[in-house]
Amino acid sequence: MRQGRGTYMNKKVGVLLVQGMGTVTDDFAHDTIQELRERIAGRGLNRDEIAWQSVYWNSLLSARENRMWVDLAAQNDLNWAKLRKFFLNAFGTVTAYHSASDRPDSLYQQIHGIVRDSLRELRAKLGNEDKPLLVIAHSLGSVVMSNYIWDRQQGRDEASYGGSPFERMETLSGMITLGSNIPLFTLACDPISSIQFPPPTLPEPLKKKAKWLNLYDSDDVLGWPLKSLSQSYSQAVSEDIEVTVGNILTSWNPANHSAYWAADSVIKPAVYLLSSILEACHSPVEVNPGEELNPSPPRPSP
Repeated sequence: MRQGRGTYMNKKVGVLLVQGMGTVTDDFAHDTIQELRERIAGRGLNRDEIAWQSVYWNSLLSARENRMWVDLAAQNDLNWAKLRKFFLNAFGTVTAYHSASDRPDSLYQQIHGIVRDSLRELRAKLGNEDKPLLVIAHSLGSVVMSNYIWDRQQGRDEASYGGSPFERMETLSGMITLGSNIPLFTLACDPISSIQFPPPTLPEPLKKKAKWLNLYDSDDVLGWPLKSLSQSYSQAVSEDIEVTVGNILTSWNPANHSAYWAADSVIKPAVYLLSSILEACHSPVEVNPGEELNPSPPRPSP
C-alpha cells in the first residue's frame, strides 16, 4: 500500500546505508535495519520517525566479475579460491571506480548516480523535506561517500545532483564508516584533505550531537583508522573505534572484512549516534535544517 504524505510527515531522520566490497546482495542492509529499529524502540524512542534507504551498486559490476572469475578458474587450477574471488571483486571494483572518473559513462559517475537516486528516494520518504541525515558506509562504500560528499561540498554538477540542502549534504548530522579503505586512496593526495564535517550550516542542536565514528577491526587488513591521516581528518573524525567483527572462524583473520553489518560492536555505537540525532530533533529549538539553514556561501564553479 502506498503511504500518504501524512505518514512521511512523521519522519524526523533519514539513514542511508551504503554497501562495500565483496559479493553483496541487494538486501544487505535488511537485518541491520531491523536490529537498529528494535534497539531504538528499546530506548523508548519512536522508531517510526526514522526513514531508511540502502545504496546498492554491486549490480554494475557483478556480471563482469563473475564472468572473469569463471574464465580464469576454468582454465587453471587455482588455490585459495574464495580469497582469490574476494580480491578479484575488491580490487577489480577499486580499479574500475577510479578509472576515468570524469567521463560521464565512468563507473565513478554511475555509482554516484545510484547514490543520488537513493538520496532522492530517502528525501521522498522524509516528505521531501531537508531532515537530518545519517550515513553508514562500509569498506569501499566509505570511499564512495567521501568522494560524493566532497563533490557536493565543492558544488560540482549541482544541476545533475540536486540543489536542496539535503541533496547537497548540508543536513549531514552523522557518519559511521565501517572497515574504511580511505587511507589507501590518499597516497597521491597532497595535502590529504577530509570532507567538511559537520557541515557549517547544520543547526546548533544537531551540530552538538554530530559525530563521525570510524569503526575498524585490527585484524581487517582493509579497514583502517582515519584520525591520524592528517590534521583535516583529525578534526572531522570524532573517534576511531577498534571493534571485533566476525565469528569464531573469521574474527581473527582478513575474512572478517565482510562481517561489520551484523556485529554487535557496530550496532551499539550506531544506536547511540542515531538516538542522539533523533533526540536532537525533539529539542525545544526547531532543528529542521531545511528551514534553519543560513544562506549558502558562494560555491565554486564545477
